[in-house]
Amino acid sequence: MRFTKTLTATAMMFVASFGLQAADKDIVDTAVAAGSFKTLVTAVKAAGLVETLKSAGPFTVFAPTDEAFAKLPAGTLEKLLANPADLKQVLLYHVVPGKVMAADVKAGKVKTAQGAQAMLSTSGGVKIDQANIVKTDIVTSNGVIHVIDAVILPKK
Repeated sequence: MRFTKTLTATAMMFVASFGLQAADKDIVDTAVAAGSFKTLVTAVKAAGLVETLKSAGPFTVFAPTDEAFAKLPAGTLEKLLANPADLKQVLLYHVVPGKVMAADVKAGKVKTAQGAQAMLSTSGGVKIDQANIVKTDIVTSNGVIHVIDAVILPKK
Protein backbone atom coordinates (compact mmCIF):
# COMPACT_ATOMS: atom_id res chain seq x y z
CA MET A 1 0.00 0.00 0.00
CA ARG A 2 2.76 2.43 0.93
CA PHE A 3 4.63 1.59 -2.28
CA THR A 4 1.49 2.33 -4.33
CA LYS A 5 1.03 5.71 -2.65
CA THR A 6 4.68 6.59 -3.22
CA LEU A 7 4.49 5.47 -6.85
CA THR A 8 1.30 7.48 -7.38
CA ALA A 9 2.80 10.58 -5.76
CA THR A 10 5.97 10.21 -7.84
CA ALA A 11 3.94 9.81 -11.03
CA MET A 12 1.88 12.90 -10.20
CA MET A 13 5.03 14.95 -9.55
CA PHE A 14 6.50 13.73 -12.85
CA VAL A 15 3.37 14.71 -14.77
CA ALA A 16 3.21 18.08 -13.04
CA SER A 17 6.86 18.84 -13.65
CA PHE A 18 6.66 17.72 -17.28
CA GLY A 19 3.72 20.05 -17.82
CA LEU A 20 5.62 22.95 -16.26
CA GLN A 21 8.71 22.24 -18.30
CA ALA A 22 6.73 22.22 -21.55
CA ALA A 23 5.01 25.51 -20.66
CA ASP A 24 8.40 27.04 -19.85
CA LYS A 25 9.69 26.28 -23.36
CA ASP A 26 8.68 28.08 -26.54
CA ILE A 27 7.25 26.28 -29.57
CA VAL A 28 10.64 25.59 -31.16
CA ASP A 29 12.30 24.31 -27.97
CA THR A 30 9.25 22.15 -27.19
CA ALA A 31 9.37 20.62 -30.68
CA VAL A 32 13.10 19.94 -30.36
CA ALA A 33 12.65 18.32 -26.93
CA ALA A 34 9.82 16.08 -28.16
CA GLY A 35 12.15 14.28 -30.57
CA SER A 36 9.39 13.42 -33.08
CA PHE A 37 9.57 16.71 -34.98
CA LYS A 38 13.14 16.59 -36.34
CA THR A 39 12.02 17.21 -39.93
CA LEU A 40 9.75 20.06 -38.86
CA VAL A 41 12.55 21.71 -36.89
CA THR A 42 14.92 21.32 -39.86
CA ALA A 43 12.30 22.92 -42.10
CA VAL A 44 11.65 25.78 -39.65
CA LYS A 45 15.38 26.52 -39.62
CA ALA A 46 15.67 26.32 -43.43
CA ALA A 47 12.69 28.68 -43.85
CA GLY A 48 14.12 31.23 -41.41
CA LEU A 49 11.18 30.91 -39.00
CA VAL A 50 13.01 30.06 -35.77
CA GLU A 51 13.03 33.63 -34.47
CA THR A 52 9.35 34.07 -35.33
CA LEU A 53 8.28 30.87 -33.55
CA LYS A 54 10.40 31.80 -30.53
CA SER A 55 8.77 35.25 -30.28
CA ALA A 56 5.99 36.15 -27.85
CA GLY A 57 3.14 34.95 -30.08
CA PRO A 58 0.83 33.47 -29.12
CA PHE A 59 0.66 30.90 -31.91
CA THR A 60 -1.24 27.70 -32.53
CA VAL A 61 0.93 25.29 -34.49
CA PHE A 62 -0.43 22.21 -36.24
CA ALA A 63 2.82 20.24 -36.13
CA PRO A 64 3.40 17.35 -38.54
CA THR A 65 5.50 14.53 -37.12
CA ASP A 66 8.52 13.05 -38.87
CA GLU A 67 6.21 10.25 -40.07
CA ALA A 68 3.86 12.86 -41.56
CA PHE A 69 6.70 14.38 -43.58
CA ALA A 70 7.68 10.88 -44.74
CA LYS A 71 4.21 10.53 -46.34
CA LEU A 72 4.90 13.38 -48.78
CA PRO A 73 5.42 12.30 -52.40
CA ALA A 74 9.04 11.49 -53.23
CA GLY A 75 11.14 14.61 -53.77
CA THR A 76 8.58 17.05 -52.29
CA LEU A 77 10.45 17.69 -49.06
CA GLU A 78 13.77 18.06 -50.83
CA LYS A 79 12.21 20.52 -53.29
CA LEU A 80 10.75 22.57 -50.44
CA LEU A 81 14.00 22.58 -48.46
CA ALA A 82 15.78 23.87 -51.57
CA ASN A 83 13.31 26.74 -51.91
CA PRO A 84 13.04 28.60 -48.56
CA ALA A 85 10.34 30.99 -49.82
CA ASP A 86 7.98 28.14 -50.78
CA LEU A 87 8.89 26.24 -47.61
CA LYS A 88 8.05 29.27 -45.49
CA GLN A 89 4.60 29.49 -47.10
CA VAL A 90 3.91 25.81 -46.39
CA LEU A 91 5.06 26.11 -42.77
CA LEU A 92 3.08 29.29 -42.12
CA TYR A 93 0.00 27.43 -43.38
CA HIS A 94 0.45 25.21 -40.28
CA VAL A 95 0.30 28.24 -37.94
CA VAL A 96 -2.77 30.09 -36.71
CA PRO A 97 -2.29 33.39 -34.87
CA GLY A 98 -3.48 33.18 -31.26
CA LYS A 99 -3.70 30.31 -28.82
CA VAL A 100 -6.48 27.90 -29.78
CA MET A 101 -6.95 25.05 -27.33
CA ALA A 102 -8.72 21.85 -28.42
CA ALA A 103 -11.83 22.73 -26.43
CA ASP A 104 -12.12 25.97 -28.45
CA VAL A 105 -11.92 24.33 -31.90
CA LYS A 106 -15.02 24.76 -34.00
CA ALA A 107 -15.66 23.36 -37.46
CA GLY A 108 -15.14 25.85 -40.25
CA LYS A 109 -12.47 27.90 -41.94
CA VAL A 110 -9.58 29.35 -40.00
CA LYS A 111 -7.14 31.95 -41.33
CA THR A 112 -3.54 30.81 -41.17
CA ALA A 113 -0.41 32.92 -40.73
CA GLN A 114 0.31 32.20 -44.40
CA GLY A 115 -2.85 34.12 -45.33
CA ALA A 116 -4.94 31.29 -46.77
CA GLN A 117 -7.76 29.60 -44.94
CA ALA A 118 -7.58 26.01 -43.74
CA MET A 119 -10.65 23.91 -43.00
CA LEU A 120 -11.23 22.53 -39.52
CA SER A 121 -13.56 19.55 -39.30
CA THR A 122 -14.92 17.88 -36.18
CA SER A 123 -16.90 15.00 -37.71
CA GLY A 124 -15.17 11.63 -37.48
CA GLY A 125 -12.37 13.10 -35.38
CA VAL A 126 -10.78 16.53 -35.50
CA LYS A 127 -8.98 17.42 -38.72
CA ILE A 128 -7.32 20.39 -40.33
CA ASP A 129 -7.73 20.02 -44.07
CA GLN A 130 -7.02 16.30 -44.58
CA ALA A 131 -4.68 15.87 -41.59
CA ASN A 132 -5.92 14.18 -38.43
CA ILE A 133 -5.13 15.95 -35.19
CA VAL A 134 -3.66 13.08 -33.16
CA LYS A 135 -2.55 14.92 -30.00
CA THR A 136 -3.76 18.22 -28.66
CA ASP A 137 -2.93 20.98 -26.24
CA ILE A 138 0.84 20.78 -25.86
CA VAL A 139 1.13 24.09 -24.06
CA THR A 140 4.24 26.19 -24.65
CA SER A 141 5.34 29.56 -23.31
CA ASN A 142 4.20 31.25 -26.53
CA GLY A 143 1.23 29.19 -27.63
CA VAL A 144 0.07 25.65 -28.17
CA ILE A 145 0.99 22.73 -30.42
CA HIS A 146 -1.48 20.24 -31.88
CA VAL A 147 0.17 17.20 -33.49
CA ILE A 148 -1.05 16.18 -36.96
CA ASP A 149 -0.43 13.05 -39.03
CA ALA A 150 0.08 14.72 -42.42
CA VAL A 151 1.67 17.82 -43.91
CA ILE A 152 -1.01 20.23 -45.09
CA LEU A 153 -0.37 22.28 -48.19
CA PRO A 154 -1.93 25.66 -48.99
CA LYS A 155 -4.26 25.76 -51.96
CA LYS A 156 -2.84 27.50 -54.97
